[in-house]
Amino acid sequence: MSLVLDTGALIALEQGDRDTAAVIEVALREHRAVLVPAGVVGQAWRGGARQARLGRVLNARDLRVEPLTDTGARTAGVLCGVAGTADVIDASVVLIARRHNATVISSDRSDLEVLDPTVPIVDC
Repeated sequence: MSLVLDTGALIALEQGDRDTAAVIEVALREHRAVLVPAGVVGQAWRGGARQARLGRVLNARDLRVEPLTDTGARTAGVLCGVAGTADVIDASVVLIARRHNATVISSDRSDLEVLDPTVPIVDC
């Protein structure tokens, strides 16, 4: 099972949520794909020592930060238009989950379900 982390998952990690950390740690230890959209990193990252825990996870060897390319941005924009929403970062989370047949770890289930109710989500 591949995982996609949204901003809520990164914030939960930063705040020391043990359940979220455990799910991600198991996935990394088992060399499963753990993916984070680049926009999600931008929403959560502020730098500094207070984000050491988050920095360690983002630097993990088997974690991949997925770039938001022009094509990806346009596809996310179309998805937002169809769903009647405006959050391109949430749309990028959904698109990456679809592409990798992955489960999303999120604190924004309702926002993601508007974009695609079939994407599996684990709440954090």
